[in-house]
Amino acid sequence: MSAVIHAPSAPAVQITLGVGDPARLIAIDRGQPIDVATFHAHVRGVAALLPHGQHAVNLCENRYRFIVALCAVALRGQITLLPPSRAPAVVAEAMARHADSWALGDEAIEQAPARYLRLPETLPMADGPVPQVPQDALAVIGFTSGSTGQPKPYPKTWASFSTSNQQNLRALASLWAGQVPSVVATVPPQHMYGMELSVVMPLLSEVAIDGGRPFFPGDVAQALAQVPAPRLLVTTPVHLRALVDSGVQLPPLTAMVSATAPLSQELAQAAEARFAAPVMEMFGSTETCIFAHRRTAIDTHWTPLPSVRVIPQPDGSLVQAAHLPQPVPLADLMEVEPDGRFRVRGRQADMLEIAGKRASVGDLTRRLLAIPGVRDGVMVQLEQADDVGVRRIAALVVAPELDEAAILAALRQGVDPVFLPRRIRFLGALPRAETGKLPRADVLKLLDA
Repeated sequence: MSAVIHAPSAPAVQITLGVGDPARLIAIDRGQPIDVATFHAHVRGVAALLPHGQHAVNLCENRYRFIVALCAVALRGQITLLPPSRAPAVVAEAMARHADSWALGDEAIEQAPARYLRLPETLPMADGPVPQVPQDALAVIGFTSGSTGQPKPYPKTWASFSTSNQQNLRALASLWAGQVPSVVATVPPQHMYGMELSVVMPLLSEVAIDGGRPFFPGDVAQALAQVPAPRLLVTTPVHLRALVDSGVQLPPLTAMVSATAPLSQELAQAAEARFAAPVMEMFGSTETCIFAHRRTAIDTHWTPLPSVRVIPQPDGSLVQAAHLPQPVPLADLMEVEPDGRFRVRGRQADMLEIAGKRASVGDLTRRLLAIPGVRDGVMVQLEQADDVGVRRIAALVVAPELDEAAILAALRQGVDPVFLPRRIRFLGALPRAETGKLPRADVLKLLDA
């Protein structure tokens, strides 16, 4: 009888959480520099505090603590859940759908989730090996916003993050010319865009990160002043508009990056003129991560990242990329050029047809925001039809110095009369989420109020 000899399996490829020399600057938290060695000690120390489980919701407000907690959870062989919102009901639903879940954060929460662990004010430190995880291990499960239905989960492995990070670096690295950039981000780390550019990038490449999450223009200026040049501001169109309008002076920037909502060319040009730095707009989603970029002030077409291919479909588009396990369908309608660059024509659900004429909600909103004096706004098609069976257009507008007649007069210059808003409501501010997104349900509620 012959013996069966099994060849030893190859050890799993490991990914280091916090790459580079131990003395490398990885974060500036509350004005204090933190090197990689200290970060590794924090990760090991926090990992020793964590309970047993399979899934953890990371609710940390402080970006540095979010990163430490993310890596500590991974070091324990668990998976981080990133619900589309930190609202108690949304967090509870995500935890209920995933076995053996718990939550952690860095603040006292009035309606804390079940099994909530608050990190200590002073993070513990522990000796040990450099934190590493298998590259095929799940890092996070992100969720779509749920604006068009039930939030859908999208798992991301450390390997896919590593591949997408290399693509992002190739798209942006020319901006800092071989130096080590410092990133200040206004977008929360729980959002996939914030995850990619303010969490994964400092973890898997030699980039330093500001540990906070500045919100107001003065806070952004202060955060930028505390980090070394070259400085990269990762933000959203809403924050970019606030910075342009505020009159605040920012330290020299190497670039600004924008995502989460469409950025108008007018705002991109105003930001570049105001802060003497290019604005790079990134295109992505929870499903795909970032897959294209453009300098919106001068480009109308998007350039796919390396390995990415966009394929038009009758009801949207298909995205193929090295960091995606399979092609991902999107609802965005793309017009692709022979060289691979593309333009976004809107979504099928956003296309309007009234009296035999066509338009898109996105283009109408862009024209509204381009009106001088309009600080924020959105156009929407109403749910209910009028007496002749047509679902008309309405608008929410933030424009303290304008009235309805001025808005309509400006829109008539480029909008067919059938697409002019029949109802305009003026507000002091729009109810945008912390990423700048504006849920359609909230818009309709305000119009009906």
